[in-house]
Amino acid sequence: MKILRFVLILAVMGYAGWLAWPLLSPLLDGTGLSLEGPGLESGGPFGIPVAALWIGAAVLYLVAALMLGAGNPRAAVAYFLGFVADAVLRLAIDQGRSGAPDVAARSGKPGDFQAQDAGPMSLPGEVSSSLGIDPTWLVLGVLVLIGVLVFVASRRRRRVRIPGRLAA
Repeated sequence: MKILRFVLILAVMGYAGWLAWPLLSPLLDGTGLSLEGPGLESGGPFGIPVAALWIGAAVLYLVAALMLGAGNPRAAVAYFLGFVADAVLRLAIDQGRSGAPDVAARSGKPGDFQAQDAGPMSLPGEVSSSLGIDPTWLVLGVLVLIGVLVFVASRRRRRVRIPGRLAA
């Protein structure tokens, strides 16, 4: 069970880093983080900014990985909160792309979030385009599977004491 927990910690931290890379790479390049733009201040569901969903999902995944490493049984709750933010983000981006039928014509516009490369959000689309499977649902299914494994690995184990025996 320790090996499963260690692999899950690495997987969740790696995914959180991959998810946050488009937001962190400008900081490493020295250009600074810019959360302004036509697609980043609005466009999310329920009026939630897309950048807030993106940062929230990455932070919640990191918190879940750290809690899982510490053996906290609430790691599954943090993971599924991050999953909800990630699912809303992915579905909002997918809806924004399907709502724009002529993406190729608008791809030259520098501030258009829906037309530009969405970093890690576009990679599964390139990989699974030949499979005929919608990449959004494929990635969400894999994230649910990882979430179930996080739930299993984060359960607290209790020793059962049989009456008349001393605890070992």
